[in-house]
Amino acid sequence: MTAMMDREAFEAALRQIGAERYHHLHPFQQMLQNGELSREQVQAWALNRYYYQSQIPVKDSHILARLQTTELRREWRQRIIDHDGQEASEGQPAQRGGIEKWIALTDGVGLDHAYVESGAGILPGTRFAVDAYVHFVQEKTLLEAIASSLTELFSPNVIGTRVRGMLEHYDFISRETLAYFDKRPVQAKRDSDFALEYCLENARRREEQEAVLNALRFKCHVLWAQLDALYFAYVAPGLTPPDAWQPGTAEKENPRS
Repeated sequence: MTAMMDREAFEAALRQIGAERYHHLHPFQQMLQNGELSREQVQAWALNRYYYQSQIPVKDSHILARLQTTELRREWRQRIIDHDGQEASEGQPAQRGGIEKWIALTDGVGLDHAYVESGAGILPGTRFAVDAYVHFVQEKTLLEAIASSLTELFSPNVIGTRVRGMLEHYDFISRETLAYFDKRPVQAKRDSDFALEYCLENARRREEQEAVLNALRFKCHVLWAQLDALYFAYVAPGLTPPDAWQPGTAEKENPRS
């Protein structure tokens, strides 16, 4: 039987997966931040990414329901608040969530927000990948479900590059458009620190360590597959499925009030 990795080797193996497989390496992502996409291609990205964003609190709710202590539930519940937002209460202002901020992004690139929220027009590859992620956290062990969130280890270092590139290269993008990303580096570090510690502490056999590594690989595949679908449909060879969004459709008529 293969011996367990020590803590340092286990963490290094996780980080190596990000170095090799995280979606910042994907050609579509590189084109996005380097200003090589058309306005319509950026719209396609924003529209399809919304479906992923909308399902994050769904998958987090499945994980939350499986946590057995008050402390763990409190920790994980914050992820749902971050994305769904929170109404104002006595002494506390309303908190705009990530989903609402992503709608502001799709508004900013010129898409009708009702169309975006409907989920109509997203690519089949987007839907299959995102739905597979939700099913994964439902069906796998709690350890694997939490491990699948570890892609957040890698996002703080690339968000700044993405935002700077989009602001520099696209005149239809503003800081307000990209407000979703303002808090994500801090949130992602907080969340990934927790998830990493949980996995390092709770993977107590080599097969559990391997399951954690495979869960992270799976999540990288989910993110990569979404960009594959976008590239195939809107870059090359440009074969857009018949029911998917077509450039020039679902443009917003008036700015969102």
